[in-house]
Amino acid sequence: MTIVRWEPLRELSSLQTEVNRLFDTVFDAPRAGTGNGHRRWIPAMDLVETDEHFVLRADLPGLKEEDVKIEVEDSTLTVSGERRSEHESNGEGYHRVERGFGSFSRSLTLPKGVDPAAVTAGFDRGVLEVRIPKPEERKPRRVAIAVEGAGAPAIEGKASEGEAA
Repeated sequence: MTIVRWEPLRELSSLQTEVNRLFDTVFDAPRAGTGNGHRRWIPAMDLVETDEHFVLRADLPGLKEEDVKIEVEDSTLTVSGERRSEHESNGEGYHRVERGFGSFSRSLTLPKGVDPAAVTAGFDRGVLEVRIPKPEERKPRRVAIAVEGAGAPAIEGKASEGEAA
C-alpha cells in the first residue's frame, strides 16, 4: 500500500478548475487557451398577449432587416439571424471584443388554428415585432328545437293531438 501525501492547495486548484468549467458551461463563455474566440449571443424576447394577437418583440441591436429570418413551418414560428463582430481591437499581446455576437435561433409553438399567412412582422430601430393573430374561438353551435304543430315533423312514437293513444 502506497501512502500519498495530502496537499490541500492541489485540492483547491482542482476545485477552482471544476467551478470555472461549470460557469463556462452555464454562461457559454470562452476559456483561455481553447481557441474558441466567440460567445453565444441570445437576444432578449418578450411574448405579450392582446385581445386579438400574440405579439413577439425581440431586441436585435445592430441588426438590419436582411440579417433576420422569420419562418412558420407546421405550427412552429422560428426567428433566427446573425450578428457579426465589428468592434474588435488588436494590439501587442491582447485581442479585445466586448460585444456578444454570433448566430441565434429562437422557436415557439403556435396554438392550433393560427393562420401562418396572417402572421406579420415589422422592424424598427433594432426591435423586431411579430404579430400572430389569435385563432377564432370555437363556439358551440346552438340547435333550435322545433315546436310540434308549427310545421315541424312529429316525433315518432308520440301520439299527436286528436289521436287515441
